[in-house]
Amino acid sequence: METQSLILFLIIGGVAGWLAGLLMKGGGFGLIGNIIVGIIGAVIGGYVFGLLGISAGGILGSIITATVGAAILLFIVKLIKG
Repeated sequence: METQSLILFLIIGGVAGWLAGLLMKGGGFGLIGNIIVGIIGAVIGGYVFGLLGISAGGILGSIITATVGAAILLFIVKLIKG
């Protein structure tokens, strides 16, 4: 992975984690926490969008996919925590 791709990957993860925190009313998780939530969310979002037959391209599509996945992740975590 090139340096530019890695930086973009981390930025998208951070933005997606931050947005998901706002959507789920959990607030931010700090820079590293947002990146981790966003990256895991990207995997979940990609899987869910794939099941639904939705394809999102480009940077905006990646942010949307990762944000939706991160929101799903945070929702599941809230369910488990009770």
